[in-house]
Amino acid sequence: MKLAIIAGPPTTGKTTVLRRIVKKFVDKGQKVAYVKIDVQFADEDEIFAKEFGIPTKKAYSGELCPDHCNVMVLGDAIDWGNELKADVLFVETAGLCLRCSPYVDKGLGMVILEATSGANLPHKVGPMLTLADTVVVTKIDLVSQAEREVFRAHIMEASPSTRVIETNALYGIGIDPLIALIENSGDVSYPLQLRGNPPVGTCTICVGKKDIGWKQHFGVVRPLNSDLFYQGE
Repeated sequence: MKLAIIAGPPTTGKTTVLRRIVKKFVDKGQKVAYVKIDVQFADEDEIFAKEFGIPTKKAYSGELCPDHCNVMVLGDAIDWGNELKADVLFVETAGLCLRCSPYVDKGLGMVILEATSGANLPHKVGPMLTLADTVVVTKIDLVSQAEREVFRAHIMEASPSTRVIETNALYGIGIDPLIALIENSGDVSYPLQLRGNPPVGTCTICVGKKDIGWKQHFGVVRPLNSDLFYQGE
């Protein structure tokens, strides 16, 4: 089974790109499964099930970061896909934590960025971009050629080895190279690990302490005018 994890900030067009990809695989007779991870609302699983007749699931992260939730549920999702004898498992994550990377070492990692989001976005999304195999740039019809070239240049500055594919998913432009990437990727197998390291430490904020000010916390803390340090046992 192929595993493709699709991440990206909200409203970038992740679902639109995925609809084009899933349709291509379904038309080829491939068995596709789809998992959606979001914070508190998602209906993409229902849309995909109705439109393509494929098995779908969703998980709400709730109080967890969606990428944290992705780590927790991905093993079960892969087992579910294997039980279905799926050819491809797509996992779409909300990707709201730009410090994290939801990708694993034996799967294809795709980040979706929209060309209209500002030229400096590639410098702001961190490992979600730098650890991806492919950057899919959407909404290219809404910016000028010069803006597209600047956006691409900034992607390459942030992540020189990542492949960039420009798309207009509304019209299916740029989808076939993505299909080829998925088909040529390796099969997913255990053991699996995240690419890169998660954010440093566990802090009292993570476990629910709401007091304001670093002096009220322990673990990895940071004052306004100095670097990170650790306080506490």
